[in-house]
Amino acid sequence: MAILTILEFPDPRLRTIAEPVDVVDDSIRTLVDDMFETMNDASGIGLAATQVNVHKQVVVMDVSDEGDQPLVLINPSFEVIEPELEEGQEGCLSVPGYYESVKRPRKIRVKCLNREGEPTEFEAEGLLAVCIQHELDHLNGKLFVDYLSNLKRSRIRSKLEKKHKLEQQSAV
Repeated sequence: MAILTILEFPDPRLRTIAEPVDVVDDSIRTLVDDMFETMNDASGIGLAATQVNVHKQVVVMDVSDEGDQPLVLINPSFEVIEPELEEGQEGCLSVPGYYESVKRPRKIRVKCLNREGEPTEFEAEGLLAVCIQHELDHLNGKLFVDYLSNLKRSRIRSKLEKKHKLEQQSAV
């Protein structure tokens, strides 16, 4: 397994729309394993392949307190069951250090392939539903900062661009 590099906002590669996975094979399962290792190393609860510059419809997550309920979503989609919006704090491994309120549907039905390529369908609510919607946004080139005001998004962009510039200068 390997720890992959997580792209950070405003990297334009985060806006790439992911392609469906044609065949769930060993290369996809290796990607899944590497994504779990990367997510856990970064203390995250979800990671989309887009965030590690692999533009395939693959998401990994584990929202359990113990980190012992890994979930793999390949070619995922969802439909809203309860359209009532719930507001909650969201953060993102691609927007490190920032947490903002985002409104999302409370309950969804998810369809996807699992790690073995088998079709799976389930309902999700609460943190799991939020995490799924957040990660599926990544597969569509969208970030949680897109739900914020232009002013907040611009401030976050400026601060992260400054951080990236300082990191590049110290690496030289």
